[in-house]
Amino acid sequence: MIKRISQRLNPRVCRTVALPAPNDRERTQWYFQRYIANLPAAAEYVLFDRSWYNRAGVEHVMGFCSPAEYEEFFRSVPEFERMLVRSGIRLLKYWFSITDEEQYLRFFGRIHDPMKQWKLSPMDLESRRRWEAFTEAKEVMLQRSHIPEARWWVVHAVDKKRARLNCIDHLLKQFPCTEVQKEPVILP
Repeated sequence: MIKRISQRLNPRVCRTVALPAPNDRERTQWYFQRYIANLPAAAEYVLFDRSWYNRAGVEHVMGFCSPAEYEEFFRSVPEFERMLVRSGIRLLKYWFSITDEEQYLRFFGRIHDPMKQWKLSPMDLESRRRWEAFTEAKEVMLQRSHIPEARWWVVHAVDKKRARLNCIDHLLKQFPCTEVQKEPVILP
């Protein structure tokens, strides 16, 4: 989805951020600190390929954070997001929802397609075993972090093409669009 959104945008104003697991130093910082440097300036777009919500999902289910850190995340995230919005950042949160059966089929396809095997990690296989726990974590996350200033938008994504079109349509409707007047270009 990120590729479909960004491929037609100017890379000077649109970038993707995919942070790796935190290093030893980052683990000692305020949880949101490493995301701050990646936030957009005026007229920029930043697409987070995973975000601070890793704490509510992967970190929680896989035991990479303590129960206290998990609860602190949910105490902090609404205020953090309200601060972002008050400072002028438009924050849109999308959850692409697929069924257990669809995830199974996609993973099975990746196992047997040499061109897609790179997409399947040992963490993916372990998360497959924990489908129920991830589903419960997702439901808790959506409930506890859906705020008026930064709502969650659930995109039904079993049909990839339809999901992409619906998401792009929704995204475009969140921003006023006007025709940009351009000077004609004359090749010398």
